[in-house]
Amino acid sequence: MKVLIVHAHPEPKSFSSAMKDAAKATLELAGHEVTVSDLYAMNFKAVADADDFGTRRDPDYLNYALEQRANHEAGELALDIAGEIEKVLACDLLILNAPVFWFSVPAIMKGWIDRVFVSGAFYGGRRFYDRGGLTGKSALLTMTLGGREHMFGDDAVHGDLETMLRPLLRGTLHYVGMTVLKPFFAYHVPYISADERAAIMGDFCAYLGNIENAPVLSFPSLDDFDDNMHPKNPGH
Repeated sequence: MKVLIVHAHPEPKSFSSAMKDAAKATLELAGHEVTVSDLYAMNFKAVADADDFGTRRDPDYLNYALEQRANHEAGELALDIAGEIEKVLACDLLILNAPVFWFSVPAIMKGWIDRVFVSGAFYGGRRFYDRGGLTGKSALLTMTLGGREHMFGDDAVHGDLETMLRPLLRGTLHYVGMTVLKPFFAYHVPYISADERAAIMGDFCAYLGNIENAPVLSFPSLDDFDDNMHPKNPGH
């Protein structure tokens, strides 16, 4: 299996960075081919703008998605974008590894998504969710948090984590057609002991070591909706 790890943490000595290294080592030991995009180390440009395009479909008005589509088809996207698209299209499993920043990912990772998940190749028209351009690929979100585990859940102070991260899990990864695996969360990592961190890392490596059998998040299929995207069986 070909795996792409996209990592976003500004501190190379962080637990999140250690997870990136452990993921690469664990997956390679299991016989998988692993590529890493370390966004901070790459100084990846996070801002989606007109400079991403070699040619402009409409030089007077920037519709980013339409320009993405036209420039991808013409081979005129910025080189950093084109390189990352090639990595995504080549992988079987995409891992997004980052800390939770403000109920989401760091800006540099959001910028990577904005610029790399291109209209046309990844989605477009009715090609989304289980008909998206990346169907057949899997995705996994692995994240570190400062909060304790009991602070997340249906009745907890911060609410349910998977609901919090719905824009990523459903609105990004599943939207382009990927099968989304159950995320792995490392809780309270800045404040726990070395032994507690080692235990989390052990659980993480065990999860990745059995990645072919990882649980999958469930989302509706477009087969459940009519041509106007109304539910075929509302209330069921």
